[in-house]
Amino acid sequence: MDVYEAVRSRRAVRAFSGEPVPGEVLRRVLAAAAHAPSSGNLQPWRVYVVTGGPLAELKERATARAFAGDAGDLREYPMYPAELAAPYSERFAAAAAQRYAALGIARDDPDRPRKIAALNAAAFGAPAVLFCYLDPAMGPGQWADAGMYLQTVMLLLRAEGLHSCPQVMWTTYRTTVSDAVGAPEGHVLLCGMAIGYEPAGAPPLFTGRAPLPETVRFVGD
Repeated sequence: MDVYEAVRSRRAVRAFSGEPVPGEVLRRVLAAAAHAPSSGNLQPWRVYVVTGGPLAELKERATARAFAGDAGDLREYPMYPAELAAPYSERFAAAAAQRYAALGIARDDPDRPRKIAALNAAAFGAPAVLFCYLDPAMGPGQWADAGMYLQTVMLLLRAEGLHSCPQVMWTTYRTTVSDAVGAPEGHVLLCGMAIGYEPAGAPPLFTGRAPLPETVRFVGD
């Protein structure tokens, strides 16, 4: 798979087959992803990959919190700005509508938040979940570096025939995650990432992208 196909075929998959991901594949991906750029070569990401029994236990604990209607842990950073203006609000609404429809959850379902939280807490059935942490001393530049690293991971997963779904939701259960992975006290959970194989015959869901002129301006010849 060339890099263009990896980019085009990468999407947030929200249904996994449960087929185990070979450990050697995960190690190969993460060893290659270490070549992602980072300012000053700080390589600020600290990653934990959870599978098997520990993941089953983590899912059980997080799912129990979701079904109990737990509001979650206090966020360490905002997921979105307090106010989203156009065109961002329109993009957000369109993508949300697609996701809810694909998950079979009506937008007017009064139990929607709990159902969505439970699906996320189960990592959509993924057999592996990656958690990315940052030292609290790191600043915006290092957060950007971590984003480039995570994108590199997702593209390499596609090259291996795997899919992924980045999950910021895990930050609302960050104490449960930290207990499970043994993260150093004070380190900030940036996100989780569900990893696995997509079930055969599953209809792909691609959210739309803005036309190039809406986001890119070429200056010069």
